[in-house]
Amino acid sequence: MNQPASRIYRVELGPRSYDIHIEAGCLPQLGHAVRQLFPDVDRCLIVSNDVVAPLYLDVVQQSLAESGWTCHSCILKDGEQYKTLTAWGEIMDALMQARLSRGEPVIALGGGVVGDMAGFAAACYRRGIPCVQVPTTLLAQVDSSVGGKTAVNHPHGKNMIGAFYQPSLVWIDPLLLGTLEPRQLRAGIAELIKYGLIRDAVFFTWLEANMDGLLALDSGIVSEVIHTSCRHKAEVVMADETEQGMRALLNLGHTFGHAIESMTRYTEYLHGEAVALGTLMAARLSAQLGYASTDVEASIRGLYARADLPLIIPQFDAGAWLDAMGHDKKNVGNRIRYILLRGMGDAFVAEQVDEAAIRRLISSFTV
Repeated sequence: MNQPASRIYRVELGPRSYDIHIEAGCLPQLGHAVRQLFPDVDRCLIVSNDVVAPLYLDVVQQSLAESGWTCHSCILKDGEQYKTLTAWGEIMDALMQARLSRGEPVIALGGGVVGDMAGFAAACYRRGIPCVQVPTTLLAQVDSSVGGKTAVNHPHGKNMIGAFYQPSLVWIDPLLLGTLEPRQLRAGIAELIKYGLIRDAVFFTWLEANMDGLLALDSGIVSEVIHTSCRHKAEVVMADETEQGMRALLNLGHTFGHAIESMTRYTEYLHGEAVALGTLMAARLSAQLGYASTDVEASIRGLYARADLPLIIPQFDAGAWLDAMGHDKKNVGNRIRYILLRGMGDAFVAEQVDEAAIRRLISSFTV
């Protein structure tokens, strides 16, 4: 199959506007694109990790060098458990040592952890320098690289320390997914399924029909899911940049999922896996509260099973769940906010779910 043509989505946010460039094989053209954005500076810091750097750092450095860039690099350890202030400090140390000026960019080459930490470092260094996102995982390509959420984790909660800081460019090469471990691919699929659940039931049905091709990395199907996901993410971000309203719907499954990650110390589940489990919990809660049919959870569970995502909710007592969710950054005051479903493609924010309902929900998953 011929590779699909390039596509550019413009995220219109006034002075913070930027392009999402999606094109198979575009990684070697990164240097030229960054040069066009920043014609008057010549130094940058590439932030990556010890899994991605051996695969793609040389390509990126060569591309940048050919366009006149002097590149410094900071290579972090791979994994959500390293998304900490300590690792973020390594990026800040590298920025200080490189002595980048306010107009010189950080290049985030990696998945969601690298993108979040590099973006947060860029937001803080000299009160803000540019950041270019070059996502290398499906999860980052369809979700975390777009929208400007940057953060690090804390033992009390995921992404509790961070900032909204939009990138200057998102540069997506779908061919990079060819080196992605199958488990990482599946975790990314969990994140893109949410677009079908919260605002595009037709996309959910399309995913049901095309899941096998997606898992096999069929180029046309991969291109379609990235394009569709980025379009949805861009539309939501443009409507609600700092999550005052509808952007909260993108957190479907995340309140429960973040609690799972926190309670398991970020070592047992990938982010997308935890979100998948959290989405099953949100779907069941929606049915128990009378908002949705039980068929919704069944459909989600069926698609997750085809993607070989985890389906068994980890066993913690209700007190541990409520404590972990109480630290979620999306909460308002002492109220835990839940994203629930009325049906496929129809999500809403619920802020008045009582503790008894959550205890019933948790007991319903007891093995």
